[in-house]
Amino acid sequence: MKKNTIQIEIDDNSGFCFGVTTAIQKAEEELAAGSVLYCLGDIVHNGMECERLREMGLITINHEQFGRLHNSKVLLRAHGEPPETYQSARQNNIDIIDATCPVVLQLQRRIKKQYDANPNAQIVIFGKPGHAEVLGLVGQTQSHAIVIARFEDVRQLDFNRDIYLYSQTTQSLDEFHRITDYIQSHISPDCQFKSFDTICRQVANRMSHIRTFASRHHLILFVCGGKSSNGRVLFEQCQSVNPNTHLIEGPSEIDPLWLENVTTIGICGATSTPKWLMEQCKEAINSMNS
Repeated sequence: MKKNTIQIEIDDNSGFCFGVTTAIQKAEEELAAGSVLYCLGDIVHNGMECERLREMGLITINHEQFGRLHNSKVLLRAHGEPPETYQSARQNNIDIIDATCPVVLQLQRRIKKQYDANPNAQIVIFGKPGHAEVLGLVGQTQSHAIVIARFEDVRQLDFNRDIYLYSQTTQSLDEFHRITDYIQSHISPDCQFKSFDTICRQVANRMSHIRTFASRHHLILFVCGGKSSNGRVLFEQCQSVNPNTHLIEGPSEIDPLWLENVTTIGICGATSTPKWLMEQCKEAINSMNS
């Protein structure tokens, strides 16, 4: 017997951002041409998409394995890499397929230029420590940049020295502004402080949209890989307006009990979530409800 009628909407604004789309297209083109292609780190923070590309032939390696490669073709994902990676590639005759997002690449250049101009200043990056993009940004400063993960970390800075503040491209705009205001009010009048809003607008604009999307459904399924920094931020935005929000990696994690007494379900995801995966979640709900 058919259960309650459920309307399911997949968020049009969710899914791969420009940088991720470009990286995956480059990988698919190389693999279609028959190339043996390595990727330095997961091409996207989504296990199912990585598995799809692995089945096409993409070989994911870490930095230690990269250092032992010679005469090979390696794709650099959208997150970007520090200068040492390019140096190693030149030494080992590695053909780099550079899929660094243009927004990230521009940010890397800005940070390097600032560091070269004033190496004694504090270059501060608001971002997730250890994240691939952040490692690439820190690498522009010979590893001297200070990474702060949250507003509370701002207190560790030396307010008697110049501070130049940047952000990982996928961070919260509101949190960045809080950090900026705090530094502005605590920096010594004898020191220089400049903040640079380097958050990707394609990502930032999703914040308010996804809150609106989450507010108009009884249940939200946020589809996202566990490693996605951007996904965690967007998931929290959904949950802030709709407590009935669940974070899942794929259709197998959907609990049929969630579907009881709901008539509208919204499915959304991160900049690393493939559209086909959200479609699979919709199909799984329809199967459970038939």
